[in-house]
Amino acid sequence: MEEKLRQKPINIVKVVLFGPESTGKTTLSKQLSKHYNTVWAPEYAREYLQKKWNNERKTCELNDILPIAIGQIKLENKLAKKADKVLICDTDLLETKVYSKEFYGGFVDEILDKAAKQNKYDLYLLTYVDTPWKPDDLRDRPQLRLQMFSAFEKSLKEHHKPYILLKGDKENRFKKATEAIDEILAKKENLYSFSESL
Repeated sequence: MEEKLRQKPINIVKVVLFGPESTGKTTLSKQLSKHYNTVWAPEYAREYLQKKWNNERKTCELNDILPIAIGQIKLENKLAKKADKVLICDTDLLETKVYSKEFYGGFVDEILDKAAKQNKYDLYLLTYVDTPWKPDDLRDRPQLRLQMFSAFEKSLKEHHKPYILLKGDKENRFKKATEAIDEILAKKENLYSFSESL
């Protein structure tokens, strides 16, 4: 089980869109993947839970959390092989952990907790709740957006994850995100050039 939640090692920059529902993560994921001419890993939970809703008219339950986490990492590992220098991830296991904790009375499966701590990303883009709420079949907590945002930011700080906060319109968010990613890519390129010269 633990193996199914582990990232496969690959030498690319990994960026995670991180934050509450309806804060522009998917829109920005698509923008960034197009800008960097690379692929993005969608949020597996949406596909999984939409099928569940369509078939059973049921929303997420505790026993869905691990299958969602496994599906997310499987998708990430598959798409990482197709990425060009950068992989944009529309979520990660830490986000799944936050949802588990917030929706199920503080419960987080030990295996998920361990994987969320071990898997590594170069940058988290934390999206603020200053975007319009867009309802759909799966979104269910419009009144708790700020509370959820606080839970997400707290988790990044507790796990010492590298992150920047994105606020404002799409243009501002995109500009701030690309500046941060470009800085990471430049450092990586300089490091690679330095090691080649040795």
